[in-house]
Amino acid sequence: MARPMESSTKRPRVSIDVQPELRRRLRLAAAKRDLTVRQYVLEAIEEQLQEDLGDEREGMLALTAKADPVLEELWDNSKDAAYDRL
Repeated sequence: MARPMESSTKRPRVSIDVQPELRRRLRLAAAKRDLTVRQYVLEAIEEQLQEDLGDEREGMLALTAKADPVLEELWDNSKDAAYDRL
């Protein structure tokens, strides 16, 4: 399923080097689904992230003690408890 092109705002670029055989297979698989290689790779990445992270995408942006053990250690202590009561 092809996605519409996103806006032309600046986005970080990710570059990878692949073996010629993998590039050939990517091109074939993308063509089979009537997608560009870019679209195919982006969809594959999104699917894998969904499988690996589930619905964490939204939660990963929130800074909470529960989401990050380092923050939990910094925030959940006796000195910080005073701020919890404000």
